[in-house]
Amino acid sequence: MKISIPAIVFCVLWISNALAGRQENKVIQFDITNILDARPVTTLTNNKLVTWKKGIDGDGLADGYLTHSAALFNGDKDPHALPDNPVFAANASHPEIKLHYSNTDSLHSQACGITGTEEIEFQVPGNKYSAIYLALTSAEGPSALKVQLTYADGVDVKNFTLPDYYWDLKPNDPDFCYLAHDLAKWGNKSNMAEKDHHNIDLLNIHPDPVRVLKGIKISKNKPTYVVFWAAVGVRAN
Repeated sequence: MKISIPAIVFCVLWISNALAGRQENKVIQFDITNILDARPVTTLTNNKLVTWKKGIDGDGLADGYLTHSAALFNGDKDPHALPDNPVFAANASHPEIKLHYSNTDSLHSQACGITGTEEIEFQVPGNKYSAIYLALTSAEGPSALKVQLTYADGVDVKNFTLPDYYWDLKPNDPDFCYLAHDLAKWGNKSNMAEKDHHNIDLLNIHPDPVRVLKGIKISKNKPTYVVFWAAVGVRAN
């Protein structure tokens, strides 16, 4: 029996799409709305700049990011800004993840600022996860993070060192990858402070894929400033 080339192509595309859809269904964006308390991204809303508040550096007092449209409106040439679309597509390093800024929103908080020895905690849908990615930035140096994973049958604690957001990541780092890379940063008067080289990193906390996870607590014990942007999990089954 002969199978036509178009039929083969159709089958390959169908299988590919089915597998992609299956992977998408395994990705869960966690709801962290109740801990968001900062607006580190200047947006262009109703044709006006809405300047960042509680930014990405100086314990929240110095510097923030801009959306691409805001940067262009600001007069910046070839700006290394955040994309207007806050949904970052999946790639070989991470699944799709959405940040909480939007050019259509001038009011709501976009991220969570963690100062001093503060800790934050959020619940996750009870599932077994093969990976969990936390979108983070550390300013004023690297941050020593303690991540507590609360499972249905107990608690595990893991320690990570989050690089300063100006640092480049090591190739093939087992824990970290870029969500956004080589960004500029702006002062509180929308003045560009540095034109490039800043990042938003993703930390994979490597949960136990055979245990049901219920919650996550993040704490730091060094006087740096951390911004927690978003979190997603990939179900193990």
